[in-house]
Amino acid sequence: MELILAKDVSYARLEQFIKNNPDVDKSLLMEKGYVVQMNEQIEGCFVLDAMEDGVHWLKKLHVTRQAAEGLPVIIESILAIAKENQATCVYVHSQQPLVDILLESLQFRPQQEECPVNIPVKSSGNWWAYEVS
Repeated sequence: MELILAKDVSYARLEQFIKNNPDVDKSLLMEKGYVVQMNEQIEGCFVLDAMEDGVHWLKKLHVTRQAAEGLPVIIESILAIAKENQATCVYVHSQQPLVDILLESLQFRPQQEECPVNIPVKSSGNWWAYEVS
């Protein structure tokens, strides 16, 4: 598995991935995102956005079914990138019970307030935080 800056991936390969996954925001992915490559195929993507004072927000995390079993490793790799970027805390907004279970197992802490940083979110779900050390 490789995590590659989206802007470093060929336009044709990225277009094919987005064509097959239309809910991915192409402009945001190109500006701040990474792709998850497995066996020379793009199998996922994510955006890790630096917000303020070492706070990062793991925005859109999308993986194909083929990559789903590798999700714990993908999240741990994302946290390593956050550490390289001098993040002190990574926030995630989850809308799925299975993701909540995964985040808890990776030592993310549930947040009591609806939105821990100044982020406009209009959907239900749970906020989680991971203290990067």
